Amino acid sequence: MPNPNTFIKGRGAQINPANRFHNLVYDENPVDWELEDKADIPTDFIEVFPKTILNKVVSPDIPGDYSMNPYQGCEHGCIYCYARNSHNYWGYSAGLEFESKILVKKNAATLLEQKLKHKNWKATPIMLSGNTDCYQPIEGKLEITRDILKTFWKYRHPVSVITKNSLILRDLDILKQLAAHNLVRVAISITTLNEDLRRFLEPRTATIANRLKTVETLAANGIPTMVMMAPIIPGLNDTEILKMVKTVADLGASRVGYTIVRLTGDVATIFEDWIRKTMPDRADRVLNRIRDCRGGELDDKRYGKRMSGEGNIAKIIQEQFRIARQLYLKNPPPYQYNVDMHNDFKSPQLKLF
Repeated sequence: MPNPNTFIKGRGAQINPANRFHNLVYDENPVDWELEDKADIPTDFIEVFPKTILNKVVSPDIPGDYSMNPYQGCEHGCIYCYARNSHNYWGYSAGLEFESKILVKKNAATLLEQKLKHKNWKATPIMLSGNTDCYQPIEGKLEITRDILKTFWKYRHPVSVITKNSLILRDLDILKQLAAHNLVRVAISITTLNEDLRRFLEPRTATIANRLKTVETLAANGIPTMVMMAPIIPGLNDTEILKMVKTVADLGASRVGYTIVRLTGDVATIFEDWIRKTMPDRADRVLNRIRDCRGGELDDKRYGKRMSGEGNIAKIIQEQFRIARQLYLKNPPPYQYNVDMHNDFKSPQLKLF
């Protein structure tokens, strides 16, 4: 257990690295966060007004052509999150500010509708979200993601959703409509089955019990549901692979995917500070095992390697997943998005009816 006098309860990052785009740094020690009450860091929600909402996916490691994110920054505070580095582009730190300065795109559904009804748009699955969680806690109040799903249904357009929040069950009615026409797939992120680890690793996410219940409920309602055990952090959760796959398969998940953690940019500094404060006895072991999967580094930007890693530990993880799938998910059902429905929906002939 970390020292409560030095650890900020309810937050993932414990520091605020300087923004790499800032020419001047005014703090002599920019990674220190100075507050008299370390347990009380407010979350600010800042409305922004983007002109577009879809992001073209250019990585060969990520399926799909487009993604969209109604929020930038994420309240969940997952310590390993690769999206932290993107907060620098908005003028904030990848550390505590990533989880306490949340940019809100209230016009997201309107921008999406403009795109979907454009005469030149051809249906292709859009990932919601590709960067930060579309069901982070503030969504319970703002309902931006719900409006987005309504728009996808209105235009009969395919969408995939990835989240680690059970709040998605609020929108079960829309998801069922989409699923009835092969227009949606959902991925629930479950990194560990250990609730004590979850509280430090992902402090403001749904509990493991609630996420497992979410998988079960979605699957029982006919919504194609997979689980992402992402990331695998060697030395923390890599011993849970077989148990995880069996657990979620029994609940109705059709597939299980994984990635191996990579600590890119400021995330490496944030993660190392966090693990030395939360688990000082195993910090070096975990960091060295990550390096073993990354050619001696904490990061690897190479396509084809950056998700799965390399080396002996990465091979062991890969083999465990192969065995787990063979045992518990031997014949996953095929899935094909319905892209024709949207194109037919926009056709002039259909409007005659």
